[in-house]
Amino acid sequence: MMKQERETTGSSSGTEQERPSGKPLRLATMIEKWTRGEHQVTTAIPGLALHRRESPTEPSCYMFSPHLCLIAQGVKRILLGEEAYVYDERSFVVSSVELPLVSYVTEASPEKPYLGLTLELDVKEISKLMHHDRLPSPRSGPTGRGIGVSKLTPPLLNAVERLVSLLETPEEIPIFRNLIQREIYYRLLMDEEQGARLRQIVVAESRSSQIARAIDWMKEHFDQPLHIKELAKHAGMSPSGFHQHFRALTAISPLQFQKRIRLNEARRLMLQENLDAGNAAFQVGYESPTQFNREYKRMFGKPPRTDIKSLQEV
Repeated sequence: MMKQERETTGSSSGTEQERPSGKPLRLATMIEKWTRGEHQVTTAIPGLALHRRESPTEPSCYMFSPHLCLIAQGVKRILLGEEAYVYDERSFVVSSVELPLVSYVTEASPEKPYLGLTLELDVKEISKLMHHDRLPSPRSGPTGRGIGVSKLTPPLLNAVERLVSLLETPEEIPIFRNLIQREIYYRLLMDEEQGARLRQIVVAESRSSQIARAIDWMKEHFDQPLHIKELAKHAGMSPSGFHQHFRALTAISPLQFQKRIRLNEARRLMLQENLDAGNAAFQVGYESPTQFNREYKRMFGKPPRTDIKSLQEV
């Protein structure tokens, strides 16, 4: 599969990216402080998580909701279907809809650990900001995928640094968090590519918004048989148009999307609720244990029992 992947970086041309003048050294210092001895820290700021790895990681599969992802040090690779997105401290990632992703850290060491953050995006707040009468018009038209990489700019980096710095003064978080996050949303909306991505997902009439409604329905009914006609009806589209636009946004088919939701949920049931593979498979909608085991191993690289045991030992 790796040879078939299309790779996307934050570069806007074929030449090497220029680093933003505000290289995230300060941000790296802050994340390093808060993550010592931890792989992931859920912070006192709602929706903000800090991440640290001291060696490259194995691919990890998960469902990823709308987020801003930013790296202060290191390199990470994200796979959506057969497309690869690579980013580092020069760039950032935005996902505008929930997507089944595979990701792994490619550059990290004890001397120079991978340091990053994820910030959950509030689509309702972005929508309110979009309707502000003084917000400039978008500089580009609708984009395709529900995820993309862009070059990190000093204004966006500065806003993110100020948000993370609030962890030093927790009493100020309720006062300044919303103001700084609103600025971050503004910076994203002004980005040529990410702005178009976020705008089209909150506009009710857009194709992306229609597909997002269908994705929400799939998440709630993932254990039921998949019928394209019914999904297309929820999206307000024809079956052929729905299938085409769904793949354009997610890079995979609706059936593949449902399969990944099911397998991720089965993994959670086995890991967090101690279900065996047979019961987990049944609860997420599989009728054949053999098919479940085969597809689970294909997605996570190990049979269910072996995979869960290795996760419990981490």
